[in-house]
Amino acid sequence: MYFSEYMNEWLYGEEGYYKHFKDIGKEGDFYTAVSTSAFFGASIANHFFKMLQEGRTERNGWLIEIGAHQGYLLCDMIQWLYTCDPTLVQSLKFGIVERQPHVKEAQLAYIRSRFGDDVQVTHFDDISQVNVDYAFFVANEIFDAFPCELYKDEQIATVKEHQIGWEDASKELKLWAEKHYLKTGEIAVGYETFANAMASGVKRCDFVTFDYGEKYVRNDFSIRVYRKHETFPLFDEALNLAESFQKDDITYDVNFAHVLEAFESAGFKEEGYETQARALIRFGIIDILEQFAKQTTQANYLREADKIKTLIAPTMMGDRFKMIHLSK
Repeated sequence: MYFSEYMNEWLYGEEGYYKHFKDIGKEGDFYTAVSTSAFFGASIANHFFKMLQEGRTERNGWLIEIGAHQGYLLCDMIQWLYTCDPTLVQSLKFGIVERQPHVKEAQLAYIRSRFGDDVQVTHFDDISQVNVDYAFFVANEIFDAFPCELYKDEQIATVKEHQIGWEDASKELKLWAEKHYLKTGEIAVGYETFANAMASGVKRCDFVTFDYGEKYVRNDFSIRVYRKHETFPLFDEALNLAESFQKDDITYDVNFAHVLEAFESAGFKEEGYETQARALIRFGIIDILEQFAKQTTQANYLREADKIKTLIAPTMMGDRFKMIHLSK
């Protein structure tokens, strides 16, 4: 099978990595911005609220998270929007795109623990099911979880019995690689389908998403396996694919130029692209922290400030992660 098929089975097969509810953070295989601080979601919500004040979003529209895991991000956004304007919780509609039943149940349980019956969330099995006039979509680290092909010197990776081999790439793949100046690296599979599905169901939308990567081709393999906060490059001799298959996370750096190309072809335009640090500061994370400081103890303030440092410090998540804002 081609590597994209192998990766799809690894992550989404019957016994795939994401078929079992995974801890994120200290007890899991990796950290995310969402698991680091609730101020991450609050900052995005603050950005949404500013856009609403400017007439760029709709107070009767939808706020939808894609790939919500436990539901922390959406809940953190709802909490901050309630702080900004309590009536928004009544006028907005909330949704999560999630196909796995057991994950949906965990999300609903968590949402009830935060808001009781005051907030209702609609689940969509797939982005193509979202058919609304306006939606503000938000996601964190979804594009790195799309299957990818591995390409090197006009060859494509295959996998047999957890061993990687190579064969001549198709003419179409060679043309894509030539167009994007790619000689070695990952080629994501599914961006175009995803963008078209999002575009088909909404008349107007904004999509804000964060991920690690760059807006250019690296011409090197970034694909790697995460296990209990340890990183193993895919071609590391110390990594046993048979042992890691479906048990550890597998991911790669996102080529944001490919993301943008896929969405522009579907009728979107780029509203912004910048480092996570610049985006969160522009969204108001420092202002939110200062407001928090007036209402809490010095110890709590310092604890949250340290978490925010993880989100925006250049040597941590700040520069490595990027934000792209797309609109239709």
